[in-house]
Amino acid sequence: MNSLNAVSPIDGRYRSKCESLAKYFSEGALIKYRVRVEVEYFIALSERLKTLRPQLAIVASKAEALRDIYRTFSDEDAQAIKDIEKVTNHDVKAVEYFLKGKFDEMGLAELKEFIHFGLTSQDINNTSVPLSMKECHDEVLLPAYRRLQAMLDERAEEWKDIPMLAHTHGQPASPTTLGKEWGVFAYRLRRQIEELERIPFTAKFGGATGNFNAHLAAFPEVDWRAFGNDFVANHLGLERQQLTTQIENYDMMAAWFDACKRINVILIDLCRDVWTYVSMEYFKQKIKAGEVGSSAMPHKVNPIDFENAEGNLGLANAIFEHLSHKLPISRMQRDLTDSTVSRNIGVPIAHTMISIASLEKGLGKLLLNEQALERDLENNWAVVAEAIQTILRSVGYPNPYEALKQLTRTNEKVTAATIESFVDTLEVAPDVKERLKKLTPHNYIGYSL
Repeated sequence: MNSLNAVSPIDGRYRSKCESLAKYFSEGALIKYRVRVEVEYFIALSERLKTLRPQLAIVASKAEALRDIYRTFSDEDAQAIKDIEKVTNHDVKAVEYFLKGKFDEMGLAELKEFIHFGLTSQDINNTSVPLSMKECHDEVLLPAYRRLQAMLDERAEEWKDIPMLAHTHGQPASPTTLGKEWGVFAYRLRRQIEELERIPFTAKFGGATGNFNAHLAAFPEVDWRAFGNDFVANHLGLERQQLTTQIENYDMMAAWFDACKRINVILIDLCRDVWTYVSMEYFKQKIKAGEVGSSAMPHKVNPIDFENAEGNLGLANAIFEHLSHKLPISRMQRDLTDSTVSRNIGVPIAHTMISIASLEKGLGKLLLNEQALERDLENNWAVVAEAIQTILRSVGYPNPYEALKQLTRTNEKVTAATIESFVDTLEVAPDVKERLKKLTPHNYIGYSL
Protein backbone atom coordinates (compact mmCIF):
# COMPACT_ATOMS: atom_id res chain seq x y z
CA MET A 1 0.00 0.00 0.00
CA ASN A 2 1.12 3.55 -0.75
CA SER A 3 -0.45 7.00 -0.85
CA LEU A 4 -1.80 6.36 -4.34
CA ASN A 5 -3.70 3.14 -3.67
CA ALA A 6 -4.82 3.62 -0.05
CA VAL A 7 -8.61 3.61 0.26
CA SER A 8 -8.65 6.08 3.15
CA PRO A 9 -7.12 9.54 2.75
CA ILE A 10 -5.83 9.12 6.31
CA ASP A 11 -3.40 6.50 5.00
CA GLY A 12 -3.11 8.12 1.59
CA ARG A 13 -3.18 11.83 0.83
CA TYR A 14 -2.92 12.93 4.47
CA ARG A 15 -0.62 10.24 5.81
CA SER A 16 2.14 12.71 6.66
CA LYS A 17 -0.26 14.76 8.82
CA CYS A 18 -1.28 11.86 11.06
CA GLU A 19 1.46 9.27 10.69
CA SER A 20 2.37 9.63 14.37
CA LEU A 21 -0.95 7.98 15.26
CA ALA A 22 0.14 4.64 13.79
CA LYS A 23 2.13 4.12 16.98
CA TYR A 24 -1.14 4.04 18.92
CA PHE A 25 -3.98 2.92 16.65
CA SER A 26 -2.65 0.72 13.85
CA GLU A 27 -3.24 -3.03 13.89
CA GLY A 28 0.39 -3.53 14.78
CA ALA A 29 0.09 -1.04 17.64
CA LEU A 30 -2.97 -2.79 19.06
CA ILE A 31 -1.13 -6.12 18.98
CA LYS A 32 1.86 -4.56 20.73
CA TYR A 33 -0.34 -3.05 23.45
CA ARG A 34 -1.95 -6.45 23.99
CA VAL A 35 1.47 -8.07 24.36
CA ARG A 36 2.44 -5.34 26.81
CA VAL A 37 -0.65 -5.85 28.97
CA GLU A 38 -0.23 -9.64 28.96
CA VAL A 39 3.43 -9.35 30.00
CA GLU A 40 2.74 -6.80 32.72
CA TYR A 41 -0.15 -8.92 34.01
CA PHE A 42 2.04 -12.02 34.15
CA ILE A 43 4.71 -10.14 36.11
CA ALA A 44 2.18 -8.67 38.57
CA LEU A 45 0.38 -12.01 38.94
CA SER A 46 3.64 -13.84 39.62
CA GLU A 47 4.57 -11.37 42.33
CA ARG A 48 1.16 -11.81 43.99
CA LEU A 49 1.09 -15.63 43.79
CA LYS A 50 4.75 -16.48 44.46
CA THR A 51 4.04 -17.45 48.09
CA LEU A 52 1.26 -19.76 46.90
CA ARG A 53 3.10 -21.06 43.85
CA PRO A 54 6.86 -20.86 44.66
CA GLN A 55 7.88 -21.64 41.08
CA LEU A 56 6.71 -18.13 40.18
CA ALA A 57 9.40 -16.54 42.35
CA ILE A 58 11.87 -16.76 39.45
CA VAL A 59 9.83 -14.24 37.46
CA ALA A 60 11.19 -11.27 39.46
CA SER A 61 14.67 -11.89 38.07
CA LYS A 62 13.27 -12.26 34.55
CA ALA A 63 10.96 -9.21 34.65
CA GLU A 64 13.07 -6.88 32.51
CA ALA A 65 13.79 -9.61 29.96
CA LEU A 66 10.05 -10.23 29.76
CA ARG A 67 9.38 -6.53 29.27
CA ASP A 68 11.85 -6.56 26.40
CA ILE A 69 9.34 -8.71 24.51
CA TYR A 70 7.15 -5.64 24.03
CA ARG A 71 9.90 -3.03 24.24
CA THR A 72 11.64 -4.56 21.20
CA PHE A 73 8.41 -5.67 19.52
CA SER A 74 8.85 -5.63 15.75
CA ASP A 75 6.73 -5.81 12.62
CA GLU A 76 7.95 -9.39 12.27
CA ASP A 77 6.58 -10.19 15.75
CA ALA A 78 3.24 -8.63 14.84
CA GLN A 79 3.13 -10.67 11.64
CA ALA A 80 3.93 -13.83 13.61
CA ILE A 81 0.89 -13.17 15.78
CA LYS A 82 -1.26 -12.50 12.70
CA ASP A 83 -0.11 -15.82 11.27
CA ILE A 84 -1.16 -17.59 14.49
CA GLU A 85 -4.53 -15.79 14.28
CA LYS A 86 -5.11 -17.36 10.86
CA VAL A 87 -5.27 -20.69 12.70
CA THR A 88 -6.99 -19.64 15.94
CA ASN A 89 -9.38 -17.16 14.31
CA HIS A 90 -9.03 -15.25 17.60
CA ASP A 91 -6.73 -12.25 17.87
CA VAL A 92 -6.15 -12.24 21.64
CA LYS A 93 -5.62 -16.00 21.83
CA ALA A 94 -2.97 -15.58 19.14
CA VAL A 95 -1.10 -13.20 21.46
CA GLU A 96 -1.23 -15.79 24.25
CA TYR A 97 0.20 -18.50 21.97
CA PHE A 98 2.92 -16.11 20.76
CA LEU A 99 3.97 -15.44 24.35
CA LYS A 100 3.98 -19.13 25.18
CA GLY A 101 6.48 -19.59 22.38
CA LYS A 102 8.62 -16.81 23.85
CA PHE A 103 8.46 -18.49 27.26
CA ASP A 104 9.75 -21.71 25.71
CA GLU A 105 12.72 -19.76 24.33
CA MET A 106 13.37 -18.16 27.73
CA GLY A 107 13.25 -21.40 29.68
CA LEU A 108 9.96 -20.53 31.37
CA ALA A 109 7.89 -23.33 29.83
CA GLU A 110 6.57 -24.55 33.19
CA LEU A 111 5.01 -21.12 33.82
CA LYS A 112 3.19 -20.79 30.49
CA GLU A 113 -0.26 -21.50 31.89
CA PHE A 114 -0.07 -18.38 34.02
CA ILE A 115 -0.12 -16.31 30.82
CA HIS A 116 -3.64 -14.89 30.41
CA PHE A 117 -4.57 -16.64 33.67
CA GLY A 118 -8.27 -16.28 34.49
CA LEU A 119 -8.77 -13.58 31.88
CA THR A 120 -11.15 -13.02 29.01
CA SER A 121 -10.07 -11.23 25.86
CA GLN A 122 -11.77 -8.03 26.97
CA ASP A 123 -9.49 -7.80 29.99
CA ILE A 124 -6.75 -7.32 27.42
CA ASN A 125 -8.66 -5.22 24.89
CA ASN A 126 -10.29 -2.98 27.50
CA THR A 127 -6.89 -2.17 28.97
CA SER A 128 -4.92 -2.01 25.72
CA VAL A 129 -7.25 0.44 23.98
CA PRO A 130 -7.59 2.99 26.82
CA LEU A 131 -3.83 2.72 27.37
CA SER A 132 -3.20 3.55 23.72
CA MET A 133 -5.67 6.43 23.97
CA LYS A 134 -4.03 7.78 27.12
CA GLU A 135 -0.57 7.72 25.61
CA CYS A 136 -1.80 9.32 22.38
CA HIS A 137 -3.64 11.93 24.47
CA ASP A 138 -0.51 12.75 26.48
CA GLU A 139 2.03 12.59 23.67
CA VAL A 140 0.20 13.75 20.52
CA LEU A 141 -3.33 15.15 20.72
CA LEU A 142 -3.17 17.27 23.87
CA PRO A 143 0.14 18.91 22.84
CA ALA A 144 -1.41 19.68 19.43
CA TYR A 145 -4.49 21.29 20.98
CA ARG A 146 -2.28 23.29 23.36
CA ARG A 147 -0.02 24.37 20.52
CA LEU A 148 -3.02 25.71 18.63
CA GLN A 149 -4.32 27.49 21.72
CA ALA A 150 -0.89 29.11 22.17
CA MET A 151 -1.01 30.39 18.58
CA LEU A 152 -4.38 31.99 19.27
CA ASP A 153 -3.12 33.51 22.52
CA GLU A 154 -0.15 35.02 20.69
CA ARG A 155 -2.32 36.59 18.01
CA ALA A 156 -4.81 37.87 20.58
CA GLU A 157 -1.99 39.69 22.35
CA GLU A 158 -0.43 40.90 19.10
CA TRP A 159 -3.70 42.35 17.78
CA LYS A 160 -5.32 43.55 21.01
CA ASP A 161 -4.96 47.22 19.99
CA ILE A 162 -6.34 46.75 16.45
CA PRO A 163 -9.93 48.10 16.39
CA MET A 164 -12.38 46.14 14.27
CA LEU A 165 -15.97 46.58 13.28
CA ALA A 166 -18.05 43.83 14.84
CA HIS A 167 -20.89 42.12 13.03
CA THR A 168 -23.93 40.73 14.81
CA HIS A 169 -26.59 39.10 12.62
CA GLY A 170 -24.22 39.93 9.75
CA GLN A 171 -24.78 43.66 10.32
CA PRO A 172 -22.36 46.33 11.57
CA ALA A 173 -22.29 46.40 15.37
CA SER A 174 -20.39 48.02 18.24
CA PRO A 175 -16.66 47.86 17.50
CA THR A 176 -14.33 45.41 19.19
CA THR A 177 -10.66 44.62 18.72
CA LEU A 178 -9.25 41.95 16.48
CA GLY A 179 -7.19 40.64 19.39
CA LYS A 180 -10.20 40.30 21.68
CA GLU A 181 -12.08 38.26 19.08
CA TRP A 182 -9.11 35.91 18.74
CA GLY A 183 -8.90 35.88 22.52
CA VAL A 184 -12.45 34.54 22.63
CA PHE A 185 -11.36 31.44 20.73
CA ALA A 186 -8.22 31.04 22.84
CA TYR A 187 -10.30 31.32 26.02
CA ARG A 188 -12.89 28.82 24.85
CA LEU A 189 -10.23 26.39 23.72
CA ARG A 190 -8.32 26.69 26.99
CA ARG A 191 -11.43 25.98 29.07
CA GLN A 192 -12.37 22.90 27.06
CA ILE A 193 -8.81 21.57 27.11
CA GLU A 194 -8.98 21.81 30.90
CA GLU A 195 -12.21 19.78 30.81
CA LEU A 196 -10.57 17.21 28.54
CA GLU A 197 -7.67 16.84 30.96
CA ARG A 198 -10.02 16.06 33.86
CA ILE A 199 -11.44 12.94 32.22
CA PRO A 200 -9.81 9.78 33.60
CA PHE A 201 -8.71 6.92 31.38
CA THR A 202 -10.43 3.87 32.83
CA ALA A 203 -10.24 0.16 32.11
CA LYS A 204 -12.18 -3.04 32.67
CA PHE A 205 -10.30 -5.85 34.35
CA GLY A 206 -12.23 -8.62 36.07
CA GLY A 207 -12.66 -11.82 34.09
CA ALA A 208 -15.42 -13.25 31.93
CA THR A 209 -18.29 -11.29 33.45
CA GLY A 210 -16.35 -8.80 35.54
CA ASN A 211 -16.57 -10.72 38.83
CA PHE A 212 -13.13 -12.42 38.94
CA ASN A 213 -15.01 -15.78 38.94
CA ALA A 214 -12.10 -17.89 37.68
CA HIS A 215 -9.50 -16.11 39.78
CA LEU A 216 -11.51 -16.55 42.96
CA ALA A 217 -12.23 -20.21 42.18
CA ALA A 218 -8.51 -20.96 41.72
CA PHE A 219 -7.16 -18.85 44.61
CA PRO A 220 -9.97 -17.92 47.02
CA GLU A 221 -7.49 -16.57 49.55
CA VAL A 222 -6.47 -13.67 47.28
CA ASP A 223 -8.27 -10.31 47.26
CA TRP A 224 -8.58 -10.12 43.50
CA ARG A 225 -10.35 -6.78 43.39
CA ALA A 226 -7.48 -5.20 45.30
CA PHE A 227 -5.03 -6.95 42.97
CA GLY A 228 -6.90 -5.72 39.89
CA ASN A 229 -7.00 -2.16 41.18
CA ASP A 230 -3.28 -2.20 41.89
CA PHE A 231 -2.37 -3.80 38.58
CA VAL A 232 -4.40 -1.41 36.44
CA ALA A 233 -3.23 1.66 38.36
CA ASN A 234 0.44 0.88 38.99
CA HIS A 235 1.38 -1.24 35.99
CA LEU A 236 -0.75 0.48 33.34
CA GLY A 237 -1.43 3.95 34.74
CA LEU A 238 -5.18 3.60 34.31
CA GLU A 239 -8.14 3.56 36.69
CA ARG A 240 -10.01 0.27 37.11
CA GLN A 241 -13.79 0.32 36.73
CA GLN A 242 -15.19 -1.37 39.82
CA LEU A 243 -18.37 -2.85 38.37
CA THR A 244 -18.59 -4.04 34.77
CA THR A 245 -19.99 -6.75 32.54
CA GLN A 246 -17.58 -8.71 30.32
CA ILE A 247 -16.67 -5.42 28.67
CA GLU A 248 -15.87 -1.99 30.01
CA ASN A 249 -18.66 0.52 30.52
CA TYR A 250 -17.17 2.98 28.01
CA ASP A 251 -18.72 5.92 29.87
CA MET A 252 -15.44 7.74 30.51
CA MET A 253 -14.28 6.98 26.99
CA ALA A 254 -17.53 8.50 25.69
CA ALA A 255 -16.89 11.58 27.84
CA TRP A 256 -13.45 11.90 26.26
CA PHE A 257 -14.92 11.66 22.74
CA ASP A 258 -17.50 14.31 23.62
CA ALA A 259 -14.82 16.60 25.04
CA CYS A 260 -12.79 16.29 21.84
CA LYS A 261 -15.94 16.97 19.88
CA ARG A 262 -16.60 20.20 21.82
CA ILE A 263 -13.06 21.39 21.15
CA ASN A 264 -13.48 20.59 17.47
CA VAL A 265 -16.75 22.55 17.34
CA ILE A 266 -14.84 25.59 18.61
CA LEU A 267 -12.26 25.04 15.88
CA ILE A 268 -14.99 24.80 13.23
CA ASP A 269 -16.31 28.14 14.49
CA LEU A 270 -12.79 29.56 14.21
CA CYS A 271 -12.39 28.23 10.66
CA ARG A 272 -15.61 29.87 9.53
CA ASP A 273 -14.83 33.21 11.13
CA VAL A 274 -11.30 33.39 9.72
CA TRP A 275 -12.63 32.33 6.31
CA THR A 276 -15.11 35.22 6.50
CA TYR A 277 -12.45 37.71 7.60
CA VAL A 278 -10.34 36.67 4.61
CA SER A 279 -13.32 37.22 2.31
CA MET A 280 -13.76 40.70 3.87
CA GLU A 281 -10.07 41.39 3.17
CA TYR A 282 -9.26 41.83 6.87
CA PHE A 283 -6.53 39.31 6.14
CA LYS A 284 -4.50 38.60 3.06
CA GLN A 285 -2.53 35.38 2.69
CA LYS A 286 1.14 34.81 2.07
CA ILE A 287 1.76 33.82 -1.51
CA LYS A 288 4.07 30.92 -2.26
CA ALA A 289 5.81 30.82 -5.61
CA GLY A 290 4.40 28.15 -7.89
CA GLU A 291 1.13 27.64 -6.02
CA VAL A 292 -2.16 27.86 -7.89
CA GLY A 293 -5.37 29.09 -6.26
CA SER A 294 -7.73 28.25 -9.11
CA SER A 295 -7.35 26.22 -12.28
CA ALA A 296 -9.25 28.94 -14.16
CA MET A 297 -8.78 32.24 -12.28
CA PRO A 298 -5.10 33.17 -11.96
CA HIS A 299 -5.69 35.92 -9.37
CA LYS A 300 -7.15 33.69 -6.65
CA VAL A 301 -5.52 32.87 -3.33
CA ASN A 302 -8.13 30.70 -1.63
CA PRO A 303 -8.42 30.09 2.15
CA ILE A 304 -8.09 26.36 1.52
CA ASP A 305 -6.36 25.54 4.81
CA PHE A 306 -9.39 26.68 6.79
CA GLU A 307 -11.75 24.87 4.42
CA ASN A 308 -9.71 21.66 4.71
CA ALA A 309 -9.65 21.98 8.50
CA GLU A 310 -13.41 22.55 8.69
CA GLY A 311 -14.15 19.53 6.52
CA ASN A 312 -11.92 17.21 8.51
CA LEU A 313 -13.24 18.49 11.83
CA GLY A 314 -16.74 17.67 10.64
CA LEU A 315 -15.67 14.13 9.75
CA ALA A 316 -13.92 13.74 13.11
CA ASN A 317 -16.98 14.85 15.03
CA ALA A 318 -19.34 12.61 13.10
CA ILE A 319 -17.25 9.61 14.15
CA PHE A 320 -16.72 10.87 17.72
CA GLU A 321 -20.51 11.22 17.94
CA HIS A 322 -21.05 7.61 16.87
CA LEU A 323 -18.36 6.31 19.22
CA SER A 324 -19.77 8.13 22.25
CA HIS A 325 -23.32 6.95 21.54
CA LYS A 326 -22.60 3.38 20.48
CA LEU A 327 -19.84 2.12 22.75
CA PRO A 328 -21.66 2.49 26.11
CA ILE A 329 -24.49 0.29 24.79
CA SER A 330 -24.12 -3.52 24.79
CA ARG A 331 -26.70 -6.28 24.94
CA MET A 332 -26.72 -7.73 28.47
CA GLN A 333 -23.23 -8.86 29.50
CA ARG A 334 -21.72 -8.25 26.05
CA ASP A 335 -22.09 -8.30 22.33
CA LEU A 336 -19.35 -7.84 19.75
CA THR A 337 -20.45 -4.53 18.22
CA ASP A 338 -17.96 -2.61 20.35
CA SER A 339 -15.03 -4.59 18.96
CA THR A 340 -15.27 -3.44 15.35
CA VAL A 341 -16.29 0.09 16.35
CA SER A 342 -13.42 0.57 18.81
CA ARG A 343 -10.94 -0.28 16.05
CA ASN A 344 -11.89 3.07 14.53
CA ILE A 345 -10.96 5.24 17.52
CA GLY A 346 -7.86 6.44 15.72
CA VAL A 347 -9.88 7.63 12.73
CA PRO A 348 -11.49 10.75 14.26
CA ILE A 349 -8.24 11.55 16.05
CA ALA A 350 -6.48 11.36 12.66
CA HIS A 351 -9.01 13.72 11.07
CA THR A 352 -8.52 16.04 14.04
CA MET A 353 -4.74 16.00 13.59
CA ILE A 354 -5.14 16.71 9.86
CA SER A 355 -7.34 19.67 10.78
CA ILE A 356 -4.89 21.03 13.33
CA ALA A 357 -2.07 20.81 10.80
CA SER A 358 -4.19 22.72 8.28
CA LEU A 359 -5.14 25.34 10.86
CA GLU A 360 -1.53 25.85 11.90
CA LYS A 361 -0.54 26.25 8.27
CA GLY A 362 -3.42 28.62 7.54
CA LEU A 363 -2.83 30.76 10.61
CA GLY A 364 0.83 31.03 9.68
CA LYS A 365 -0.10 32.42 6.26
CA LEU A 366 -2.36 35.24 7.46
CA LEU A 367 -1.26 38.82 6.79
CA LEU A 368 -3.15 41.55 8.63
CA ASN A 369 -4.70 44.16 6.35
CA GLU A 370 -5.29 47.11 8.69
CA GLN A 371 -6.49 49.33 5.85
CA ALA A 372 -9.53 47.10 5.35
CA LEU A 373 -10.40 47.19 9.04
CA GLU A 374 -10.01 50.97 9.13
CA ARG A 375 -12.13 51.32 5.99
CA ASP A 376 -15.06 49.42 7.48
CA LEU A 377 -14.90 51.38 10.72
CA GLU A 378 -14.84 54.71 8.89
CA ASN A 379 -17.79 53.66 6.73
CA ASN A 380 -19.93 52.82 9.76
CA TRP A 381 -20.15 55.82 12.05
CA ALA A 382 -23.67 54.75 12.99
CA VAL A 383 -22.17 52.23 15.43
CA VAL A 384 -21.31 54.97 17.92
CA ALA A 385 -25.05 55.55 18.39
CA GLU A 386 -25.05 53.00 21.20
CA ALA A 387 -22.38 54.93 23.07
CA ILE A 388 -24.09 58.30 22.56
CA GLN A 389 -27.51 57.17 23.73
CA THR A 390 -26.00 55.40 26.76
CA ILE A 391 -24.07 58.50 27.82
CA LEU A 392 -27.20 60.58 27.34
CA ARG A 393 -29.14 58.15 29.52
CA SER A 394 -26.49 58.50 32.20
CA VAL A 395 -27.03 62.29 32.39
CA GLY A 396 -30.84 62.11 32.32
CA TYR A 397 -31.43 63.23 28.73
CA PRO A 398 -35.04 62.39 27.66
CA ASN A 399 -35.65 59.58 25.15
CA PRO A 400 -32.05 59.22 23.89
CA TYR A 401 -32.60 55.82 22.29
CA GLU A 402 -35.46 57.12 20.19
CA ALA A 403 -33.45 60.19 19.18
CA LEU A 404 -30.53 58.05 17.97
CA LYS A 405 -32.87 55.61 16.27
CA GLN A 406 -34.36 58.44 14.24
CA LEU A 407 -30.88 59.65 13.34
CA THR A 408 -29.34 56.34 12.30
CA ARG A 409 -32.15 54.15 10.94
CA THR A 410 -32.42 55.88 7.59
CA ASN A 411 -31.13 55.18 4.13
CA GLU A 412 -28.82 58.15 4.46
CA LYS A 413 -25.19 57.38 5.23
CA VAL A 414 -24.16 58.34 8.75
CA THR A 415 -20.75 60.04 8.79
CA ALA A 416 -18.53 61.81 11.29
CA ALA A 417 -20.15 65.09 10.21
CA THR A 418 -23.63 63.62 10.79
CA ILE A 419 -22.73 62.67 14.35
CA GLU A 420 -21.07 66.01 15.07
CA SER A 421 -24.08 67.95 13.80
CA PHE A 422 -26.41 65.84 15.91
CA VAL A 423 -24.33 66.37 19.05
CA ASP A 424 -24.39 70.14 18.45
CA THR A 425 -28.20 70.08 18.64
CA LEU A 426 -28.25 68.42 22.06
CA GLU A 427 -29.12 70.46 25.12
CA VAL A 428 -26.50 68.99 27.41
CA ALA A 429 -23.54 70.33 29.38
CA PRO A 430 -20.43 71.31 27.38
CA ASP A 431 -18.31 68.58 28.99
CA VAL A 432 -20.87 65.97 27.91
CA LYS A 433 -20.78 67.30 24.35
CA GLU A 434 -17.00 67.11 24.44
CA ARG A 435 -17.15 63.46 25.52
CA LEU A 436 -19.63 62.67 22.77
CA LYS A 437 -17.53 64.37 20.08
CA LYS A 438 -14.49 62.34 21.06
CA LEU A 439 -16.30 59.10 20.26
CA THR A 440 -15.33 57.42 17.00
CA PRO A 441 -15.76 53.91 15.58
CA HIS A 442 -12.00 53.55 16.07
CA ASN A 443 -11.92 54.23 19.82
CA TYR A 444 -15.32 52.94 20.95
CA ILE A 445 -13.97 49.45 21.69
CA GLY A 446 -14.49 48.79 25.41
CA TYR A 447 -11.80 46.55 26.92
CA SER A 448 -9.31 45.65 24.23
CA LEU A 449 -8.77 42.07 25.44
